[in-house]
Amino acid sequence: KIVDRIDSNRDGFVTTEELKTWIKRVQKRYIYDNVAKVWKDYDRDKDDKISWEEYKQATYGYYLGNPTEFHDTSDHQTFKKMLPRDERRFKAADLNGDLTATREEFTAFLHPEEFEHMKEIVVLETLEDIDKNGDGFVDQDEYIADMFSHEENGPEPDWVLSEREQFNEFRDLNKDGKLDKDEIRHWILPQDYDHAQAEARHLVYESDKNKDEKLTKEEILENWNMFVGSQATNYGEDLTKNHDEL
Repeated sequence: KIVDRIDSNRDGFVTTEELKTWIKRVQKRYIYDNVAKVWKDYDRDKDDKISWEEYKQATYGYYLGNPTEFHDTSDHQTFKKMLPRDERRFKAADLNGDLTATREEFTAFLHPEEFEHMKEIVVLETLEDIDKNGDGFVDQDEYIADMFSHEENGPEPDWVLSEREQFNEFRDLNKDGKLDKDEIRHWILPQDYDHAQAEARHLVYESDKNKDEKLTKEEILENWNMFVGSQATNYGEDLTKNHDEL
């Protein structure tokens, strides 16, 4: 049933372009479904908008109401860090500056990586997460520490050594030993990389038995495990849905 939906021109074949369009649609639906699920938790006055105050009270109200109880706990430190960060992101998503989010603005707040005007926030948050010494840059050790935890005097696996080479050769563009915001943007938001296109090409390449650069339903079903693990089926979730929902 899903293959029939992907095959938009109904010619019995799924092309890379049709698969790319479908993957983008699945991703968009997932995001808007996610927002719809949490919307009522934040829209407390039911006016179909979410103000910063509503979001703050729903998320941080318990901490705000009991400051002494959390003063010396790790929860308090997390709260102190996350509240201003959320406020900064909320204001970036709030295009008209009224401190109230429409559904589209709230979607940009929850899923900033999907919106062009939120990309600077994504870069800044990535930098802050990885930059442990607070100097405004990501050095090689910080870059590695974000993906690998060192054991005492233990050797680094080969993949970590490979990531160090990646850092030197492809991440650190000006070769000063650290990543600035522009280099982080180039790393996490490469302009010439389309995730849906890359996944569609991968699925076609792996499943196209006769190498005619398009897939029959049989070719897809023969390689079903590849598709179950793919965004094309929302990582398998769509296989259990009523297909009128898709």
